[in-house]
Amino acid sequence: MNATAQISALMPALPEIVLAVGAMALLMLGAFRGERALPAINGVAILLLAFSAFLVFQLPAGRNVAFGGSFVVDDFARFLKILTFLASAVAIAMSLDYFAAEKQQKFEYAILIMLSTVGMGMMISAADLIALYLGVELMSLSLYVVASSNRDSLRSTEAGLKYFVLGALSSGMLLYGCSLIYGFTGTVSFAGIAKASGGIGLTFGLVFLFAGLCFKVSAVPFHMWTPDVYEGAPTPVTAFFAAAPKIAAIALFTRTAVGAFPEIVPQWQQILVFVAIASTVLGAFAAIGQRNIKRLMAYSSIGHMGFALIGLAAGTADGVRGVLIYMAIYLAMTLGTFAAILSMRRDGKMVEDIGDLSGLAHTNPPMASLLALLLFSLAGIPPLAGFFGKFYVFLAAIEAGFYTLAVIGVLASVVGAYYYLLIVKIMYFDEPVKSFEPMPNVLKVVLGVTGLFNLLFFAYPAPLLNAANAATKSLF
Repeated sequence: MNATAQISALMPALPEIVLAVGAMALLMLGAFRGERALPAINGVAILLLAFSAFLVFQLPAGRNVAFGGSFVVDDFARFLKILTFLASAVAIAMSLDYFAAEKQQKFEYAILIMLSTVGMGMMISAADLIALYLGVELMSLSLYVVASSNRDSLRSTEAGLKYFVLGALSSGMLLYGCSLIYGFTGTVSFAGIAKASGGIGLTFGLVFLFAGLCFKVSAVPFHMWTPDVYEGAPTPVTAFFAAAPKIAAIALFTRTAVGAFPEIVPQWQQILVFVAIASTVLGAFAAIGQRNIKRLMAYSSIGHMGFALIGLAAGTADGVRGVLIYMAIYLAMTLGTFAAILSMRRDGKMVEDIGDLSGLAHTNPPMASLLALLLFSLAGIPPLAGFFGKFYVFLAAIEAGFYTLAVIGVLASVVGAYYYLLIVKIMYFDEPVKSFEPMPNVLKVVLGVTGLFNLLFFAYPAPLLNAANAATKSLF
């Protein structure tokens, strides 16, 4: 095989290769130049992530495979990779002012996010169990480090340690599930596993595999780490955790369920129905008593992953389409909300209590109105984008005959609306407290763009719906 053929065989993985090589080059630059190279490293990291998203868009149409079929790029992978790469780029951009103000600037931060994004790309394209595990571990190892990146903070160190210990446990379960599946089917490729007849052994392996994946999407009962890590990690890291890794994990969940286990759909539907109900209910009720806004967002994200899994539990093409639309809208809502949370700075210190938003409508009306808009969207109030995200997953569940699941989802949504509306009430009707420091420009842009997307989505939803349709067709 000549060199040209070998290079063209790697073309489907080009975005990940660009990111990995770029991360290594930036690491060398940082090692030699130290903190002086910080602006260059952050800028280049953001550009490389955006360029990788562009490369994904430019890959040849149809289904492309690399590494002997274990790495697949189809419309499903394209859709989710573009979302993930852009989410990582925005997360780095949102972190710059925070780390400068906190005097915690480290050149490794952007590099770790790039390496973690390489893992996410691998997860989204994984077509066998080995690629799946490599992707999950590459993503997770970087995340453990960034969670505890503030070494002077006890909370941050504790968050990183907690995440690492529980993450190692979940990786063990995932690997045990993979080994059982390989043992009972004699193959690691999803296509080969799909051909194997279902049996009790395969179901056992599936349970352990799904347990590991539930940890990555922070679904109940593997959600224990989420509130503590969200609260303890530096706020930009929490914003990143809530966005890109969730999309990659849901993508892997979807591809594994639909691609590898089409013969035992009723078995995995039972698991997902339980997980979806438990996640939406816990997310709705546990957040009610929270006063720390980052902990509240942690329970909110557990609930939102439950809603996304309702679509997957339907086990149909419409269900998967609902999941994709939901994740795209969830990304916009989350990044916008965290842009507002990152702006909660008073007297040179970050504040995280919901009470600190008292009277925000009087001290900063534009921020209050956009944050209220995003909170209404997270609650699923029409005609905002969040309503349509829920509408598509509930519709898929009803069409698949899961009426109870859809009803519980709607009721959990109603309960969840309480704590979002409580924040709006605090901003608009409570006595004003001292105003926050001026909002950095990057956060203004993110908050403005995501707010407008959520407000105007109903007027022109076609591009997102068409992209989700194409992505779903490539999976079925």
